[in-house]
Amino acid sequence: MPGRILLAAALTLASAYGLSAQEVTPQSTPPAQTEPQIQPAPVESAPTAPLAGQAAPDPAVAAPQAPSLPATPTQPSTQVDGAVTPTPESATVPHDLTPWGMFMAADIVVKAVMIGLALASVLTWAILVFKAGELGTGGKRVRRAVRIASDATSLQDAVQAFGSVRGPVRKMLQAAMNELEKSEAIIDHTDGSGVKERVESHLSRIEIAAGKSMAKGTGILATIGSISPFVGLFGTVWGIMNSFIGISESQTTNLAVVAPGIAEALLATAIGLVAAIPAVVIYNIFARAIGTYRQYLADASAAVERLVSRDLDFRAARHRPGTSAAILSAEAAKRRG
Repeated sequence: MPGRILLAAALTLASAYGLSAQEVTPQSTPPAQTEPQIQPAPVESAPTAPLAGQAAPDPAVAAPQAPSLPATPTQPSTQVDGAVTPTPESATVPHDLTPWGMFMAADIVVKAVMIGLALASVLTWAILVFKAGELGTGGKRVRRAVRIASDATSLQDAVQAFGSVRGPVRKMLQAAMNELEKSEAIIDHTDGSGVKERVESHLSRIEIAAGKSMAKGTGILATIGSISPFVGLFGTVWGIMNSFIGISESQTTNLAVVAPGIAEALLATAIGLVAAIPAVVIYNIFARAIGTYRQYLADASAAVERLVSRDLDFRAARHRPGTSAAILSAEAAKRRG
């Protein structure tokens, strides 16, 4: 029968191309036929002529189509909850967010601000080390000098007690001695008020000069403490301005693109605060210490003035008629021993 002949021919062609009998599926036959049609396997070569006694294959039966390959993705993607989403290329760009990395990536103006603030911080700690030693040594020296001047009975005794010790109090004693020597010719003809005024003028100048010398360097601390936050703020404003310019040029608001520039800008403010806070604290400490030092200088100046007044009174008593000999002898004994 024609149907059986077609089935045998289809099986023969399928075995020739390596197909199994299970891959052959019966197709619905046209209404004019009673036997089902078998779809032949796709053949790459030209179709052969049907054998004698066989019916030609039905041209209405279409050859199977080859499966299409999936498209290759052009962008990296991430899978979140089973859904594949593309990852922007800019989000994968690495950024070194360490302080050194942010400094190296910053703008030249921001770098200059950071370097200046770092140098100011180093200068602050250098002044702390230097002035702390100077204040400690100077304060001890002045306190000792005040005790010596207060215990002495005359200028000559105080100078001998100081020996080779140097310092502002020794300068005060020497200035008072020089003024008395210069006024030697007129002291006996005056009440001594003019001598006291001249001595007081010398002492005040020495006291002011010593206090100014001890306060040297603290003005730098005040300057650093007052302007460092504003300098750091300038660096931050400049850096954020550059960050916004970069955002407009890249036309993206991705946090991975925006955050590094803002972090670099804020680093300038952080360095400014690191420089300013210690400078303000150290300045306040030194201001109190220098105030105490100046108070010791004032005490020393008052002690020298008392010695000058005492010497003038003893000198006037020796030349005044009716002065007790016992007083003069006691005063001479104190001077000798």
